[in-house]
Amino acid sequence: MTGGGAFTLDASALLALLHDEPGAEVVRQVVVGASVSSLNWSEVVQKALDQRIDTGRLRAYTERLDIAVFPFDEADAEAAARLWLRSGAQSLSLADRACLALARRLGAVAVTADHAWSNADTGVEVRLIR
Repeated sequence: MTGGGAFTLDASALLALLHDEPGAEVVRQVVVGASVSSLNWSEVVQKALDQRIDTGRLRAYTERLDIAVFPFDEADAEAAARLWLRSGAQSLSLADRACLALARRLGAVAVTADHAWSNADTGVEVRLIR
């Protein structure tokens, strides 16, 4: 996959698209060539397994959309830890902060359904899908 474009999706955004939930139309506008952290991808796969969705088909779908799954590396781990210290970011999960760290590294906009992100000082542009 070559993605990693201007948008980084968290699990809630990708799941909204996959299940055609509210906000899916916003994700459709930015998904082609987007990036996702391996931690967020793990959340999506976990939900798929729980719902007995064929993860092979799920992977093929994301590959057609050119979504790049980026490893959660040492630099992202440190950036995610530092985000926890920022105002309002203590309420964000590790996966949330992994998405934000990847978006920061790539200079991308983080896309989520989680309104808590807009209240946190993350230093990353956030686009809410609903």
